[in-house]
Amino acid sequence: MVARKSADNRKAEIVATMLRLADELGPDRLTTLAVAQAVGLTQPGIFRHFPTKQDLWLAVAAQIAEAMTEAWDEVLATAPAPLDRLTALIQVQLRQITANPAIPAILHSRELQTENAALRAQFVGLMTRFQSLLVEALTQGRDEGVFRSDLAPQDAAILLIALVQGLAIRWSLGQRAFSLETEGGRLLACQINRYRAPTVPKETA
Repeated sequence: MVARKSADNRKAEIVATMLRLADELGPDRLTTLAVAQAVGLTQPGIFRHFPTKQDLWLAVAAQIAEAMTEAWDEVLATAPAPLDRLTALIQVQLRQITANPAIPAILHSRELQTENAALRAQFVGLMTRFQSLLVEALTQGRDEGVFRSDLAPQDAAILLIALVQGLAIRWSLGQRAFSLETEGGRLLACQINRYRAPTVPKETA
């Protein structure tokens, strides 16, 4: 006799299936029926764990937020230097997208966020924190002379976020034919070079 899964395990399975199917079908086309069939439940079975579809998407958002926050916190704990921290934050974001390719589509789904204000608020808060972490690293780097003295940290952070978002879209449209982390690392190095403080030539004797 097969043991029944606990409620927590079943919820985790449903959320993981939502992430997988959001990638395969697109978040706006994903139905609770498709999720139920994938996990071997009826639709009422899904709603016993998540009373509404909005609640289910909030659980997905919570999992995304938890994974990203843990990854960011690890960077903060292990990369105190601003340049290292800035690079690591972008790289870890690219790894998150590689591991869960549906993340960009979920984050930017107009339909999902129009129908679910709580979901929109959660994602706005998540991305606001990420931007603030980039701004902190950029500000520290500027103050320590690593980056140009005229660098505007807010603008520089927005450009880095745009780099991640644009690259994720190109990766998705290109059927993931290239390594997101490798290409991202290359483009990130180009962008950061524009932020660096100019080197002062050494005087010759």
